[in-house]
Parts: sequence; structure tokens; C-alpha cells
Amino acid sequence: MVKQKVLGESEGTPTRAGQGGDAEPPSASDSPPDSGSIRAPRKKRKPVVRVIAWGAVLLTAWQVFASFLWIAPYSANAREVVPGNLLTSYMIPFFGQSWSVFAPEPINGDYHFNVRAVIKQDGKEVTTGWVSATDVEISMIRYNLFPPRAGIQSSEVASNYKSAFDALNADQQKLVGGDYSNAEWETALYDKLDEKAAANGNSGVSVTSDQMSTYLGQEHMSTAYATQVAKAIWGEGVERVQYRVSRQNVIPFAQRNDPKAERPAPTVILPGWRPLVTEPGQSDQDFADVFRAQYERMSK
Repeated sequence: MVKQKVLGESEGTPTRAGQGGDAEPPSASDSPPDSGSIRAPRKKRKPVVRVIAWGAVLLTAWQVFASFLWIAPYSANAREVVPGNLLTSYMIPFFGQSWSVFAPEPINGDYHFNVRAVIKQDGKEVTTGWVSATDVEISMIRYNLFPPRAGIQSSEVASNYKSAFDALNADQQKLVGGDYSNAEWETALYDKLDEKAAANGNSGVSVTSDQMSTYLGQEHMSTAYATQVAKAIWGEGVERVQYRVSRQNVIPFAQRNDPKAERPAPTVILPGWRPLVTEPGQSDQDFADVFRAQYERMSK
């Protein structure tokens, strides 16, 4: 007797146990993977997206490279890879790096920059009191989670000025204390410094023309900064300015546990009176809006 085939069952296809001999369609797991399946084509990025991505990559690579050159031990050959003054212009003022918070020579003192002015008041010249530009700026960053860079400008000006001043010999440092009032005062000061550049009995230090130029550059910057501070506080009636730079060391490490220990007396540099210096393109009004507002908050 010939058995009849079950409708839909092909030859050679075994039936599953417990299914009454009925065939079950193969499941997805039973069928072999289809190696010839077609995948959806990947979408190409738009040209503008690729340009932005590559730009970000190149900018990041440049930032890492420039930071490495800047913080690595100084090497003229290494820094000459970047032509001209490009590296300094890029790193300063926003990306400046310093290892001076670490040993062997961590920061161990505070710098202060103080300003006073002669102002015209009721037809008479009046000398103002001293104002600490550093205290005003530090108040911007104290207890501030997002401190502005404006909070450290005067400290940097004072630090750079003192470094340049310390490179002068004793006779030159005395000259700095003189007053100047005419428009050519920087040239006159340089000529006087040049006369005293040779080594002298007081210090035995011979000062080079580069060191004098560096000092005159810091003198110019300090006077320009003092001018902005004076105008921000006392307005357009300012006739001339004087600034005072000081540095005070912290309590020596050996005395750190001594409750009676006191900080050493500050070192004070007092240049003479200077004419106003205004840099091209600077905005006295923008500076005054920020500085004077903070000064008035402190004065309350």
C-alpha cells in the first residue's frame, strides 16, 4: 500500500517529533545565514561637515604642538620651527603656561601694583591717594568659579617690571626714580640709562642694550596700565601718573609651624612721575566700565 504524501511536505524533509507528523516551516534560526544579503549604503558626510572635522583635528594638533614647544625647556632650535613671533603671539595672553608653582622654585611671594595721579580740580593740581589696582582685580576672581583673566593683569605687569628693573645696575635704578614730563621722556630715560650701563662700584653689573630695551618696554607698559587705572577712577582730568611696584615673600618654609612668624617686609620700587601713555586702539571706556565698577563695589 502506497502512503500518500502530506500536502506541502517535500521528500526528504523530516517531520518534528510530537507534531503528529505535520511539517513545520523552518524558523529563522534553522536557516543558514544569507551571506549575500545587501546592506544599506552608508551616507556620505556633507563636504562642509568634513571640512569642519578636519579643521578641528588640525587646530587640536596645533594647540598640542604649540603648548609642547612653549612649556618644554627652552631651545632656540626647537622654537625656530615656528617662524617669527607667531608662537609668542599665539600663546600670550590666553594660553600662557608656567611651571613656577612646582619645585624647585615655586611661587613664594605676592606682587602688587599701586597707582596715584595728579588731577586737575577746580583749576588746581591735586595729588590723589594710592589705589591698589591688584586688590581691585583680585576681588574679581576671589570666590569666583569662572574667574576672568582681567583679575591677574596688574600682578603680571608688576612681576615683569620688577624682573626688568632687577637687571639694571644700582646707578640705573636710581635714575628710574626721576620725574619726567615731556613727550620724549622714554628716549631721554634710555640715554641716561645708557650712560650708566657700564659696570660701577655700587653693583659691579654691566647692563646690555637688550636689558635696557627690555626695561624700557616694561616701563612703557606699566605707565600705560597706570594711565588706564587712573582714568578709570579719576576721569579725564588726570595730568600725570605714578605707580609703585612691590613684592612680599610668604613666611619662610622653615618657619611654617611658628605661630609668631611674620611675613618679611615687602620690597618696593618707586619710579618717578610719568606723562600719560595711551596705546593705539585701546578703549579707555571699556576698561573703565569693568575696573571702576569693581572699584566701587570694594569701596562700599
